[in-house]
Amino acid sequence: MSGGKLEQDRASKLAGLREAGVDPFGKRFPDALPVRSVVALAPDEGEGETVRTAGRITAIRGHGKSVFMDIKDWTGKVQVHTSLTQLGEEKFSLCRFLDIGDIIGVDGKVGRTRRGEVTLFVDDLTVLTKALLPFPEKWHGLKDVELRYRQRYLDLIVNDDSMDRFLKRTRIISSIRRFLDEAGFVEVETPMMQKIPGGATAKPFVTHHNTLDIDLYLRISPELYLKRLIVGGMEKVYEINRNFRNEGISTKHNPEFTMMEIYQSYADYNVMAELAEDLITGLVRELYGEECKEVSFGGRALKAVKPFARREYADLLEEHAGVRLGDEEGIRRRAKEAGIDPAGLATDFVANELFEKFVEDNLLDPTFVFNYPRGVCPLTKSCEDDPTRAQRFELFMAGMEVANAYTELNDPDEQHRRFEEQVKQKQEEVKVIDEDFVTAQRYGMPPAGGMGIGIDRLVMLLTDSPSIRDVLLFPLLRPQKETS
Repeated sequence: MSGGKLEQDRASKLAGLREAGVDPFGKRFPDALPVRSVVALAPDEGEGETVRTAGRITAIRGHGKSVFMDIKDWTGKVQVHTSLTQLGEEKFSLCRFLDIGDIIGVDGKVGRTRRGEVTLFVDDLTVLTKALLPFPEKWHGLKDVELRYRQRYLDLIVNDDSMDRFLKRTRIISSIRRFLDEAGFVEVETPMMQKIPGGATAKPFVTHHNTLDIDLYLRISPELYLKRLIVGGMEKVYEINRNFRNEGISTKHNPEFTMMEIYQSYADYNVMAELAEDLITGLVRELYGEECKEVSFGGRALKAVKPFARREYADLLEEHAGVRLGDEEGIRRRAKEAGIDPAGLATDFVANELFEKFVEDNLLDPTFVFNYPRGVCPLTKSCEDDPTRAQRFELFMAGMEVANAYTELNDPDEQHRRFEEQVKQKQEEVKVIDEDFVTAQRYGMPPAGGMGIGIDRLVMLLTDSPSIRDVLLFPLLRPQKETS
């Protein structure tokens, strides 16, 4: 039957329900147990307790005066059976109006068939929602990736792995909050719309406030506001929320993404590294059990126990790109050989382009990369033994940056000088200095460590998802082409 005829058939059944005096879009159905709980109540044989549950029909098998159906909710699936004898003629006649995808409520005794399959033997049935569009021919047949992203509701219905992935995402974020709360951090909220986009180097989205007649920017980072709270005496703070960057879309990037940033007074980047290790290994244990020591990503097992590898940025750059930090001529020459145009870029930025091209893909097991070139770290303290390097690490897994941490720069004069340096370099994203942030530092910002963790990428890694779109319920997509 074609799609159009299937829709007509469902519309006819909708009319049939109404003619029978049944509301095809139902009402409240209280006291329904999750399907998982119903299955757990099944005795080893025969019939057990009387229960009530609800779910979406995923299969219908009719045998004259007897009907078997499978129904599922977000906890699981169970077989239900009913018959003319169990329901009575009036209720049983409604079964002919049911289709795959409809949502029903059922009451009956949970038991097992002669073959031992858990089954709910139904003696009352309530139509809760009539589905008007046909579902994929095969219940697990939604293979079109683009369609899965555009119609996530359908993806969640028909693909159990998608539902599981997003429930795991929720567990991951809840676990992160619990971990930080127990460690004495407090969760805060900072502005999504900012007068000056700061805290990172990225192109912002611009909007306009009509009443104040000012342009505002969707934040690229909450960093400078969170540090203001450190100045104010909130010694351990974190925020889990959206950042927005008006840049490219790829398997690792979405213009709107979830970031966790934390700041701790009297700490440094070494403290942040320990925190990251404890957090990530704890998440692995919570998701996959206490004995889990690795996670699978892209067909490869990644180490997931402490200690994570610790490497120096300079050593990795020399090992994989063949150049040494400080060798400006060699770095620029190597960049040209690699197809990178160094014109107009400070040497530290050229070196970082080489690092991204030659090093990052090789960092598979969790690896902390310490002590970045100072020029690419305007908000970071310099290393005590080498002022050309900054007390910053990035944590990589499977070639992706997962975390970025600093020993925070808290010298207001040095911070202002570095902001001026950014403006002079005419970086497109850095047009003005956030003078209020520098003023805040002048009141005294304690030594601190700070870290950002990309929640979406972390979820990708912990759920073996190859694209960031697989872990975003509603990723940004190109406009759909209209069909004539």
